[in-house]
Amino acid sequence: MTPLDFWQAIEPADAALSPPWRDRFPARLPDGRILFLPIRPLAGTRNGIASLILNQASFAVEAALADALAELLRPSEPEIVAGLPTLGLPLARAVAERLGHARYAPFGTSRKFWYEEALSTPLSSITSPGGTKRLYIDPRLTPLLKGRRVALIDDVISSGASIAAGLRLLAAIEVEPVAIGCAMLQTERWRAPLSDAFPFAPGRTHRVLTTPLLAHAPEGAEGWIPSPSPEPTPIEETPAP
Repeated sequence: MTPLDFWQAIEPADAALSPPWRDRFPARLPDGRILFLPIRPLAGTRNGIASLILNQASFAVEAALADALAELLRPSEPEIVAGLPTLGLPLARAVAERLGHARYAPFGTSRKFWYEEALSTPLSSITSPGGTKRLYIDPRLTPLLKGRRVALIDDVISSGASIAAGLRLLAAIEVEPVAIGCAMLQTERWRAPLSDAFPFAPGRTHRVLTTPLLAHAPEGAEGWIPSPSPEPTPIEETPAP
């Protein structure tokens, strides 16, 4: 597959490949169908991860992921959907539409002049290195969230840092979401830190796709296999002679 081929089509269930995987990971939707995701080496480690960039996906793939996530969240009966920037926003909007909502509540990283610093929190992401931003909510949107059943949505949960920022911001207005949703859970690294800060969160988290931490296949086999360890293995620098 070329880089432009990824995220463009959902394949039938029997298209899944067995490990070791060379350049793509077969992520399985709840209905059994397959979405091939590119495998990227994880910087500074001996591991790899399967990648999903939602705004590069075809409209058909976006729709399928939103359809599936809406059905996963429906039993929680959310009254309003809150979305995290950047790529969580179109997914949150699409899910809200499928749940029959008239609007959703977007969080943002751009501070408008009427925003309140108290309604913000630090935000970081492993896919966007280079410093910490701040996550904001427009004060005028807080009445949509207070006292209501909220579903918090992001595109991918990996380290858990972004979803934790969203939970902190909701906590600032005394809201505990009834559900957390994402298109993909990327490895299990998010679970322990999120559970430590928000014990309710893992049990309320719903995902369309799950992808493991990957490791190089044993010598003699080319490609990637699921890592036996949940934590990445750092690359140790060899001292200069």
